[in-house]
Amino acid sequence: VQLQASGGGKVQAGGSLRLSCAYSGTTSSANVMSWYRQAPGEQRELVAYISSAGSTNYADNVMGRFTISRDNAKNTMDLQMRSLKPEDTAVYYCRRYHTPAEDYWGQGTQVTVPA
Repeated sequence: VQLQASGGGKVQAGGSLRLSCAYSGTTSSANVMSWYRQAPGEQRELVAYISSAGSTNYADNVMGRFTISRDNAKNTMDLQMRSLKPEDTAVYYCRRYHTPAEDYWGQGTQVTVPA
């Protein structure tokens, strides 16, 4: 199974970015896909997740600014990020979880929002 994250970059505060995660090599239908991020010197934190049925959940610090979505037919997951802040600067990782034995991570994409 492979997950490929893309869409990161550098954007001014208040701007927007859209991250994408494409996955392949798995046919399991019941799964949770999520975005995590890790800032320098910080623990990796959950940003948002979406179930295969479309239920979503967000971290408090991104609620109302970020939107997670997925297209099961295209095997993709997106994270639309708006009103970006310097504290959103981090490497963003996508994850696909089905069981402990089927827990996969993408390679990460850098998002930078200068102060």
